[in-house]
Amino acid sequence: MKIMIAYDGSRNARLALAQTITMFRDLKPQLILVAVAENPRDITSGNEDLFQQEVSELKGYLNEAMEVCQNEDVGAETMLLEGDPRKMLLYAAEKKVHPEMLVIARHSHEPDGGFIARSLTCFVDELDYMTFGSVSSFLARRIQCPLLILPSR
Repeated sequence: MKIMIAYDGSRNARLALAQTITMFRDLKPQLILVAVAENPRDITSGNEDLFQQEVSELKGYLNEAMEVCQNEDVGAETMLLEGDPRKMLLYAAEKKVHPEMLVIARHSHEPDGGFIARSLTCFVDELDYMTFGSVSSFLARRIQCPLLILPSR
């Protein structure tokens, strides 16, 4: 079973990787970890430096995830793309990987589990969905394979 995981090295992405391995281990999945570095909106040298820093960090996160997969004896490969994360994840799924399932962790800016933080996160998520749409809602409307969105904790 080929499973593509949107992976940015965040806490939620690491949890999604662990949950995916736990849920699908018996099916001997082939995991494809896809990270996307967002292109800078302008080409000033400061933005280029930040972009290169992001690329470097994502490569490190992908290497850490590969170690997790090797320790769990799960086959995996990585892919690092550049551009709009929503569009590049859709592109990777439909044109490159052709997964049987896409796994994505629901992104959260929640710093802790407090009531105010959760309420604020819900409000921001709704506003995000109504205006620009989050990565998960964008993919949920467009992806042609089964999509598993794991909630943040």
